[in-house]
Amino acid sequence: MALSLGMLYRAMGGSMRSVGDVDRYQRAVVLAESLLAMRDAVPERGWNQTGESAGYQWRVVSAPFLTGVEGPTVPPLHEISIVVTWSDGGRARSFELSTLRPQRKPPEPGRRP
Repeated sequence: MALSLGMLYRAMGGSMRSVGDVDRYQRAVVLAESLLAMRDAVPERGWNQTGESAGYQWRVVSAPFLTGVEGPTVPPLHEISIVVTWSDGGRARSFELSTLRPQRKPPEPGRRP
């Protein structure tokens, strides 16, 4: 019986660690998504930014994404990569989100941005 109880405690402890892992991972996902929601378009020069929030470090990097399609009605695209990192009991963890965003249109001459 003692062996069974020991195995049960060990299994429960592993489950609790897993719940904590999922919670930290979900927070990283929410942080990455909120950073992405800050901009619906990328400036021509790109988007490169770093920061820290609630124990998570993050980095946003963008690069032009070539589609092979050009024209006055086709907006240039940028590939955005958001990496969120954190420490979990001395182990480095990370989450990466990649997507595409259009390049912001330059302001029309004579109009204020």
